[in-house]
Amino acid sequence: MTQNVLTERRGAVLEVTLNRPKANAIDMATSRELGEIFTDFRDDPELRVAILTAQGEKFFCPGWDLKAAAGGEGADGDYGKGGFGGLQELRGLNKPVIAAVNGIACGGGLELAISADIILAADHASFALPEIKSGTVADAATLRLPKRIPYHIAMELLFTGRWFDVEEAHCWGLVNRIVPAADLMSEARKMADELAAGPPLVFAAIKEIAREAEDMKFQDALNRINASQFETVEKLYRSEDQKEGARAFAEKRDPVWKGR
Repeated sequence: MTQNVLTERRGAVLEVTLNRPKANAIDMATSRELGEIFTDFRDDPELRVAILTAQGEKFFCPGWDLKAAAGGEGADGDYGKGGFGGLQELRGLNKPVIAAVNGIACGGGLELAISADIILAADHASFALPEIKSGTVADAATLRLPKRIPYHIAMELLFTGRWFDVEEAHCWGLVNRIVPAADLMSEARKMADELAAGPPLVFAAIKEIAREAEDMKFQDALNRINASQFETVEKLYRSEDQKEGARAFAEKRDPVWKGR
């Protein structure tokens, strides 16, 4: 890996840190690197949870590196596995990802954050989707944001490009928790460790069901589950972990999850 993205394994947790001063903007090379990192995370059976954050206290990520764009990189270029930032289009990522937003998250940086499953944000973080002001569209946010927060609020943020602070983000449910900046990573690690101790096959089933059923009617999705059409659910139901959960409950002890 390059110094643009730092990684650290802590047991079953992978920490991924953007490190591109001054603002942690993402160019094509960095996006491709992130895609490789998150693909390896997805495919590594020893890793169960990832934390995505950035260096510094001012910026999480402003999205696309406009200096790289001015140098010839186009919006339709090769951003690598998982699309821009490595997360937005990565297939089969059935492990929890926590975004620890340490500062400004705007444009593609906000799109990257909302690609995570859980968002913790420093108390000084701020957000915007300013693409409208440069005559372009925040495409991933236009798809995702109206499904994450109330429709009318999402449309206002997309239409105006205005800035909003972390308290408003929390009010609309975009952010799970506001954390003092000095405590952001310790809180993210605490949550990651809690998840890493949980049942990975259940997490995988939750993510696949939620992802695949997002645009389905309730009964259609339930019919697919009952017809054994979700691979992760079937793997869970036939697993040692399923039996271990029942045994641990009967024996009044903590289960030992093996992910198989």
